[in-house]
Amino acid sequence: MKEYFTSESVTEGHPDKICDQISDAILDAILEKDPMGRVAVETFVTRGLVFIAGEITTSCYVDIPAIARQVIRDAGYTNPDYGFHYANSGIMTAIQEQSPDIAQGLQGGKKDDPTKLGAGDQGLMFGYATDETKEFMPMPIAFSHRLARRLAEVRKKGILDYLRPDGKVQVTIEYEDGKAKRIRSIVVSTQHDPDVALSKLRKDIKEKVIWPVLPPSMVDSSTKYYINPAGKFVLGGPQADTGLTGRKIIVDTYGGMGSHGGGSFSGKDPTKVDRSGSYAARYVAKNIVAAKLAKKAEVRVAYAIGVVEPLSIMVNTYGTGKLPDDKIAEIIKKVFDLRPGMIIKDLKLRRPLYRQVAAYGHFGRDDLNLPWEKTNKVGALRKYLK
Repeated sequence: MKEYFTSESVTEGHPDKICDQISDAILDAILEKDPMGRVAVETFVTRGLVFIAGEITTSCYVDIPAIARQVIRDAGYTNPDYGFHYANSGIMTAIQEQSPDIAQGLQGGKKDDPTKLGAGDQGLMFGYATDETKEFMPMPIAFSHRLARRLAEVRKKGILDYLRPDGKVQVTIEYEDGKAKRIRSIVVSTQHDPDVALSKLRKDIKEKVIWPVLPPSMVDSSTKYYINPAGKFVLGGPQADTGLTGRKIIVDTYGGMGSHGGGSFSGKDPTKVDRSGSYAARYVAKNIVAAKLAKKAEVRVAYAIGVVEPLSIMVNTYGTGKLPDDKIAEIIKKVFDLRPGMIIKDLKLRRPLYRQVAAYGHFGRDDLNLPWEKTNKVGALRKYLK
């Protein structure tokens, strides 16, 4: 039986991703000076304006407008013609301290005792892994991220110097009996200078972006290419669309494959289990698949605000597990400590890690040394197969 699955990614110049990067850059700057800082910051951008709001409790000072301008500059908004500029855009802030009602639920004892730290919020967190790519990620989102990163690379290196920062890609994979067989279609929509011919852009994107990063074995004569299918794409970024932190949660995770608890990541310190719990669930799922307990796995962990122990831990291997799912769930409890404070301690999350994952995905990042992407629990898990 044939099935088709589609995922998308966006470049770092996409309005929503600018917001994610600003929020996480602020978080990183605070954690660098104050590892115990509490941060929940969101960013909104539109033409000529950046608005940053949220809750911060910290002992240090960081220059929030300067951080935002640096992110915007790094994303490529250095030309006033783009309608959004790192130096000329206005920046407004509305920051207050974290609610004491929330803070009291997080302490539960000494602030530096990871065994006593309660969850920063309630919710259901998901992690997913599959053996269909080297990243242990679903192929549609893995390929989409590769294309989006390449799209930014050819712009920044001047290989295609007429490109502008905003861009989106989308990949559809054909599955047969659950196995990825071929790329059915590729969509690339990229912002560009007004004087470039559409025919040239389409040719260049195929030759310089698509073909260098996608495996030739997955592309055939029937693969469809949709490059700037709506035509010209000159107006883009915050000039054309508003952006908001946390609006690309499917791009951030697994491209729609598996489940999502609903909470976004960017701008939140690791006491927020939306972030740390999801990272831990990915860590567990990836190690399960890497240990060959299953070909794919989804891990589900539930928390209550202020409560130390997870409310539930479940796993779904979609019938690919070498052990029953409930047995694997019991193994997870023995091998992994999913209490919020212990996640933070074991994965060393109170440090500036986060801006680097605010674009091109939080998972499957082989280009980064991320603690939740390590497979250092494989040996402990494989013991249970004997």
